[in-house]
Amino acid sequence: MIRFNDILEKVSSSYSEKDITLLKKAYVFAAQAHKGQTRRSGEPYLSHSLEVANMLADLKLDKTTLAAGLLHDVLEDTDTTSVEFTKAFGEEIAHLVEGVTKISRVQESSPEARQAESIRKIILAMTDDLRVIFIKLTDRIHNLKTLKFLPQDKQKQIAQETLEIYAPIANRLGMGRIKAELEDLSFRFVNPEDYFKVASLVEPKRKKAEKDLKKLKASLEKLMEENNIPAEITIRIKRLYSIDNKMKKRKIDFDQVFDFMALRLITDSVKNCYSALGIIHQTWPHIPNRVRDLIAMPKPNLYQSLHTTIITEKNQTVEIQIRTRDMHDLAENGISAHWKYKEKDPTNIMKEDRRLRWLREMVELYKEQKSPREFLTSLKTDLLPEETYAFTPKGKVIALPLGVSALDFAFKVHTEIGLHCAAVKINGKAAPLKTILKTGDRVEVVTSPEQNPTRDWLNIVFTSGARHSIKRWLNLQTRKKNISLGNKLWEKEIKKYKFPAAWLKEENILKSLPSATFSRINKMDDFYALIGFGKIILNDRFMEKLFPSGKVIEKKETLLKKVVTKVRRKPKPVIQVKGVHLAKCCFPIKGEAIIGYITAGKGITVHSLRCPWVVKEKLDDERMVEVSWEDTPATTYKGKLLIMGEDSPGVLAKIATAIAQLGGNITKADVATFAGKKASFRLTIFVLDIKQFEAIIKKLSGIKEISSVERV
Repeated sequence: MIRFNDILEKVSSSYSEKDITLLKKAYVFAAQAHKGQTRRSGEPYLSHSLEVANMLADLKLDKTTLAAGLLHDVLEDTDTTSVEFTKAFGEEIAHLVEGVTKISRVQESSPEARQAESIRKIILAMTDDLRVIFIKLTDRIHNLKTLKFLPQDKQKQIAQETLEIYAPIANRLGMGRIKAELEDLSFRFVNPEDYFKVASLVEPKRKKAEKDLKKLKASLEKLMEENNIPAEITIRIKRLYSIDNKMKKRKIDFDQVFDFMALRLITDSVKNCYSALGIIHQTWPHIPNRVRDLIAMPKPNLYQSLHTTIITEKNQTVEIQIRTRDMHDLAENGISAHWKYKEKDPTNIMKEDRRLRWLREMVELYKEQKSPREFLTSLKTDLLPEETYAFTPKGKVIALPLGVSALDFAFKVHTEIGLHCAAVKINGKAAPLKTILKTGDRVEVVTSPEQNPTRDWLNIVFTSGARHSIKRWLNLQTRKKNISLGNKLWEKEIKKYKFPAAWLKEENILKSLPSATFSRINKMDDFYALIGFGKIILNDRFMEKLFPSGKVIEKKETLLKKVVTKVRRKPKPVIQVKGVHLAKCCFPIKGEAIIGYITAGKGITVHSLRCPWVVKEKLDDERMVEVSWEDTPATTYKGKLLIMGEDSPGVLAKIATAIAQLGGNITKADVATFAGKKASFRLTIFVLDIKQFEAIIKKLSGIKEISSVERV
């Protein structure tokens, strides 16, 4: 167990006496708060807080972070109140500790909801102060080291969460050492079978590999010395999790993992990095497609290094990484290596650091996302490694996860470019928007102000940022339609009644709405949207709730109007059909008589007047609204037919030919045969309008072998 004095010894050279006093105060407070508590391992509870603080000291973080590390479980696991804690240590430390405290009591009692809400809380706390995640990552490392003391299902859940959330966060922040430790500690619990399988492949070769690497290291040190290049060289065997991940991702055997053995060369300048690379290539043959210049083109987390794979005299493949000391510190500790709290506003780093762009974008996108589970799902997608590097025509690098489409690329360049993406060219050739990009692709996006997202785009994009932007745009258009419809329905409804003019003033309606709807509505547009969306049904009961101060008097219809309405059943439409739901019970086709029905939570659903629900008057009259077809560009509509006829060769072919000749498209055909050489053909076809559909029915009816054609 680490001792508090060991931590003090680590930080004594960089901390002032005042800083040390704060740490001592935090240690005493934590010791008293956790007094008598033990962990599942049987160790005193305080041992965990000391381990966390020790790891934070290794990261060379400030006194505030270390003090918060010592105290990070006090609010969650002791009787100490937030008020007491803030009074003792101030707002800054209290904010950090509160940020890493799990959600234990939420309205949803399920463990999944609590987990999702706790992670969302940590992510959002990061945007205020990134030190929250440093504490959480070190806390997670020590918890993983003692995971064996927990029940098996809990072990897997914590380890899985680590691999899906915390290790990728460490990677995004460039904290390579922390990421590697989180992955290796989790691997055994998430997939023990694969863990021991990979271990059985590695362990027999480890000793020999280390021996061979030491010899190669000596040769490389001598070579650098002869060329006056200062170099610190270390050996490395690839980690088990990393080996397993590479084998699965690339579908290769262990023998094809070329970077199983590696050397790391640290020198004093960028110039000497390239000089060392040239000398190494002159001395040993190398694999050309395994040379990577990540100094000229750093990873999104700012990782920089030169990578090459050489072939030794023993025909072994060895990866060599070459970097400066600063690059190495950045690769190991990432953003924490540059974390300074000398400035008055520590949030500046959030605004300026490129590694945090993903976090800023994500939080902006998810402010509207109310569901913690949706947040968690999107976060997992956002945290996938950015391993595809595509280029704009001007040469700007756009980093994206594997498997993304050209449309994802457009949204990554800029949201507006994505929303109006009309076409793309990949490496100079026109390509579909759904084309999966490869590293090195040069992508040109062609935009048009007339082009807007469609719901089909959600099946093309992969990244949550693109999906969110498309959904937001579609929802905005739906809201606009609902506002327009709601306004028309309201205007139509109020014409039925005799109201004093003062009642219909906007401010008076808004004052009355809370009592009528039991919710706060601040704008008339919000009111209209609820009507159009089917959340508010306009009828006598609603009007009486809205205007309780006086009696609602409905205007009497003239006898003539009643007769006309009854005969026609459909006055002038209040909305034209475009982008609304078509009922699946009757599949209305453009051009036929239709009626709209306001479905709560969905808005308008359009039914054909021949629909059984309409004919049998099963739909609520108060929810029905007049609609008409709008002139739109060519759009197809689904129709279903039941055809009865003879069971003879070539009948189906005749049916298909007749439909094709009139421009219809069969998408589904079910054939059944009966006694007496009879057959039924159930077809689903797509047509442009009702005229085309009726023409098809007429043509099919003329086929000699067909006895009846019926629309279903």
